[in-house]
Amino acid sequence: MTEMDQTAQADTTTDLKRAVDDILDVIEQDREKEIVTRRFGLYDRKETLEQIGELLGITRERVRQLEKAILIRLKIAAQDNKVPSIRDVERSMIRHLSENGRVSRVSDLSDKMVNGKASQQEKAHVSFIAELSPNLTVVNENDHYHHAVGIKDHGDEKQVKKSVDEIVKTVKEHGAPIVTDDLHAKLNYEHPDHVRATASVSKDLAQLKDHWGLTKWPTVNPKNIRDKIYVILADNAKPMHFSEIAATIKDSDFKRKDVTTQAIHNELIKDKRFVLIGRGIYALSSWGYEKGTVSDIITDVLKKAGKAMHRDEIVREVLKSRQVKETTILLNLQSKPQFKRVSKATYELAPAKS
Repeated sequence: MTEMDQTAQADTTTDLKRAVDDILDVIEQDREKEIVTRRFGLYDRKETLEQIGELLGITRERVRQLEKAILIRLKIAAQDNKVPSIRDVERSMIRHLSENGRVSRVSDLSDKMVNGKASQQEKAHVSFIAELSPNLTVVNENDHYHHAVGIKDHGDEKQVKKSVDEIVKTVKEHGAPIVTDDLHAKLNYEHPDHVRATASVSKDLAQLKDHWGLTKWPTVNPKNIRDKIYVILADNAKPMHFSEIAATIKDSDFKRKDVTTQAIHNELIKDKRFVLIGRGIYALSSWGYEKGTVSDIITDVLKKAGKAMHRDEIVREVLKSRQVKETTILLNLQSKPQFKRVSKATYELAPAKS
């Protein structure tokens, strides 16, 4: 990070803290300040209604009621511009949101605002200020949506969720990973960035290299070694040696990518999606490759031909599905009992023994 970036990050952090302090100054009762700071994790970790209730000697429901009442008063104060520093931070948030698709996860927005990796406290400050800002929409987190912030002029929480659901439905109907531009073509948005930003709010979607799919699809959300191998091979679009696959995974953006080359090889052997087509070289079965030894492939070639074939023809056909040396193919032709030489350099399948 450059010195200029560090200065900008420090300035944003200071602005966020100043706005939070100004908001808390509006609250007169210490108990109410305690509830707000602990619920949003403004200075420490977030706490539950039960935890705060135990600390203050009141019920969980009473904490919820007080929190709701405090937030209503603070929103009114912000609306009436009684906390000018909120508006300053709000303008900064809207600028970042406008540049990045109008809606964003809180974590991503926080990173953008501090021009780096936001701390947990900075994320809490962004979340708290957004909750009170008159011109922002907050999407609360649940099983289907990430905690997010959007520009209110482009929709309230209900409308944002409806847009997210529409994208999820479109991806499901497409039935396979889809790039943002193609997804945009199926929807009614001004710009692909708006699609990308809205889709990122969904917990039901994942994306890899700008391909969107359901989180349960390993092609966009690889969770184990085998899924990561599949993604690497599919992306490469041609066979790879297992050591090359391992190196590519280590250089990737995957989580938990520090795996051994031997572990990669072990997983390749176990999974039917991967076919050994040469010495340590693997391909995807979906590319039309089938499992089997070189002699198995020769057998298939002769069966499909239904006649004797010259060894050069056999070699050409085998090399279409196996990356092996020609001498390996010829050695199998000459040494395996299932192949019979019928004339010079010409072979057919030997008759089955009765």
